[in-house]
Amino acid sequence: MKRNDQQAWEAYREEELSALRPILGELHLSLEERQPHIKGERFLMQAVTTASGRKLILLGKNAQGERVVIKATRDKAGAREITHERACRALLADIGFAYEIFRSPEELLFVQKSGFTISVQRFIEQESAFIDRSLKEQFALALSAFKAQEGAHAATYEHLRRIRSVFGSMDASAYLTSFRGFMEGILASEADQGLSAVLQKAHGELQAGQELIEQYTGFLTHTDFVPHNIRIVGSDIYLLDHSSLRFGNKYEGWARFLNFMALYNPPLAEALTEYVRLNRAPEELAVLRLMRIYRLGEIVWYYVRARDRSDGDLKRLNEARVGLWTKMLTATLGSKRLSEAELASYRALRDSLRSDDERERQVGLH
Repeated sequence: MKRNDQQAWEAYREEELSALRPILGELHLSLEERQPHIKGERFLMQAVTTASGRKLILLGKNAQGERVVIKATRDKAGAREITHERACRALLADIGFAYEIFRSPEELLFVQKSGFTISVQRFIEQESAFIDRSLKEQFALALSAFKAQEGAHAATYEHLRRIRSVFGSMDASAYLTSFRGFMEGILASEADQGLSAVLQKAHGELQAGQELIEQYTGFLTHTDFVPHNIRIVGSDIYLLDHSSLRFGNKYEGWARFLNFMALYNPPLAEALTEYVRLNRAPEELAVLRLMRIYRLGEIVWYYVRARDRSDGDLKRLNEARVGLWTKMLTATLGSKRLSEAELASYRALRDSLRSDDERERQVGLH
């Protein structure tokens, strides 16, 4: 089963590319030779997150020689996601969501042809990636992005009715139910039942904080707001993944971003946390911590599933990922952070276990 996931993805990829190339030719589109977004651990993402369906994300050029991003699929679930993302972009424009800060890549073509759903967007060039910029610039960009999201608040039933069918929404009860699902899945798969105490404590804190979590729901949030889903041009932030937008807790997007930066750039995570502590009500810092706990439970569950569907070096890597994010969850429950030595040890192991294809894909992501 473990090896078959990769074999199945590679067979799917080659079959789809073979069928897609002549269609792209008819649309005056060509593919670049280097295609990092369909290599590496992409197969594992498809195997673990089956609800989003299968699709190809490709780099190409149009008839004018301009770089484009092509999303294409014949899979029903994949087509739904592409169509959903398109609807999210349209509704964002309609509700005037912070367009002085956020941008969407221009859609050049959307077509259903020969069984394929195809979306073509202009490739957004940037002078430097978010993660390569100075700490001061990263802080300013991230803060402006979160403030913009907070500016879209579904405060009335009419607002919620309008956006729920497109973006979806989460309340405090839904977050708790979702975390309970993570916990049950992890404990059913995890051989080391010592994790149970950590998860039970996390669940208890989320349960005790339900009223506080609910107080800050109804805000537009990007649930996967991390550097590989954005591009920076001047002071504008381009969102690349609109399917991860929903109305939920004000700090859910913050939590995902801070958990990511706790590994990739701890000083930025600390600076943003300190900003909340110094500039917002004390309970908002508590809500941020609760949402970090929620999102850490989710990422542990993801890597438990990934570990159970991999072998060899990739299995070892996913075991290390489960260990790292469990430690991060434990530290967050104790209002602490991991030491730089612990983080550096993990990074070194991760880099030694990644495949060449995954290293190339990671360059493409950033």
